[in-house]
Amino acid sequence: MGQEISTPNDARNEEGKGSYKKNLKGSNAKGEQKEGSLQMSKKIAQNSFNNSKLRPGMFIQNSNVVFNEQYKGIKILGKGSFGEVILSRDKHTGHEYAIKVISKKHVKRKTDKQSLLREVELLKMLDHINIMKLYEFFEDNNYYYLVSDVYSGGELFDEIISRKRFYEVDAARIIKQVLSGITYMHKNNVVHRDLKPENILLETKNKEDMIIKIIDFGLSTHFEYSKKMKDKIGTAYYIAPDVLHGTYDEKCDIWSCGVILYILLSGCPPFNGSNEYDILKKVETGKYTFDLPQFKKISDKAKDLIRKMLMYTSAVRISARDALEHEWIRLMTSKDNVSIDIPSLELSITNIRQFQSTQKLAQAALLYMGSKLTTIDETKELTKIFKRMDKNGDGQLDRNELVIGYKELLKLKGEDTSDLDNAAIEYEVDQILSSIDLDQNGYIEYSEFLTVAIDRKLLLSTERLEKAFKLFDKDGSGKISANELAQLFGLSDVGSDCWKTVLKEVDQNNDGEIDFKEFRDMLVKLCNY
Repeated sequence: MGQEISTPNDARNEEGKGSYKKNLKGSNAKGEQKEGSLQMSKKIAQNSFNNSKLRPGMFIQNSNVVFNEQYKGIKILGKGSFGEVILSRDKHTGHEYAIKVISKKHVKRKTDKQSLLREVELLKMLDHINIMKLYEFFEDNNYYYLVSDVYSGGELFDEIISRKRFYEVDAARIIKQVLSGITYMHKNNVVHRDLKPENILLETKNKEDMIIKIIDFGLSTHFEYSKKMKDKIGTAYYIAPDVLHGTYDEKCDIWSCGVILYILLSGCPPFNGSNEYDILKKVETGKYTFDLPQFKKISDKAKDLIRKMLMYTSAVRISARDALEHEWIRLMTSKDNVSIDIPSLELSITNIRQFQSTQKLAQAALLYMGSKLTTIDETKELTKIFKRMDKNGDGQLDRNELVIGYKELLKLKGEDTSDLDNAAIEYEVDQILSSIDLDQNGYIEYSEFLTVAIDRKLLLSTERLEKAFKLFDKDGSGKISANELAQLFGLSDVGSDCWKTVLKEVDQNNDGEIDFKEFRDMLVKLCNY
């Protein structure tokens, strides 16, 4: 199928232009006006920095990393038409990553490069437990490099081939995670447009606790609820009929989820054919059947969800949020509260309570370390705690979930909460929310939770502190300057006085820059460690 990719519109805030008249008196009027304007500019600059939103994606910049200096290639994990994925080890931390290496010879067309850069931009903004995490993006004369986690469980597609079909409870656990990721994406106005088992990876080989990751955002884009998309893109088995008609919305992802669930339960696709043309013709009719031997033992509730996902007309097709809350999903996953390691729980609650959100620079450094310098094994227990608190399964913690979850965790920890009234719990939760909601969106994202809850001894190791320091120290001088801070925060238009103020909070020897010792002391103080 043809692939026509359009660049999403930039959404930028433009400052309104206006004027005001002032009745200035006396010979000093112009000087007073100039001084007033200068003070106003400084105040605006400081507010711009203080109100800047911190997200893990801000650390993913097209850096000057040299692959062979930073990483050691171990083995090739897979090959594709555009390049290969290499298992690599970070020479400084020893952590292993999957690095997608894309040859520039295959990205010559403008649309191909736009697609790649858009994928990077989308992954920078998405922060969800079931969406692949991008750690780094860089390029040299011949290749682009995308650094992500190693997902050792392989593709869901291979698991389907191996199992033939899944028990309902296992299928529900998988599709719930996919829907959680899609609910989060749609809430953030992102549509995937190529959901299929090949683009869903299993985090580990552990079959008991299958955590999935949605990957490959090459066809994804931003969308507006008031506008239909027109590009006819996707994969034959999973593409929605409204995409074929050239007028569709974000619910094309829900159709794909319905196809995936049908396959998980039966082992065969609902729209089959000997070639792509035949498959697309069947998709266009929207007709499928449950009249198969495999479906005789499948519950009516499971079939009901599939029907709602495969509604021909997008307007009546179930939304991601409603599908996530469907009765079958709730019934099949009602006993999924995994056991939590109590010492890990006690440590995480202590860390959350002690976290002090005062310095924006320290917050940024800690967020980088928590979101980019931790491994799957190191965050395994915290992931369980986060999922336990995420009652609606959308991958974010809202205030209500924090209140309910926090009280539940305190009980698990063994604290007596009988004397704590709801007002006391809510007050403490409000304090926590204001401290750790680093992007100020009213929710606790997955990376924000990890950042404040993780073991401080683990996070503040010398190796990780050095790597975080290098992120800020762009020129490798051994000191962080005001200009380097402006680059990192993306606020180059904020005046130098603002950055001098920021530096002064940390700069112990008053040399106008931050050295490694000052950087380390800042983080130790922030963590009360």
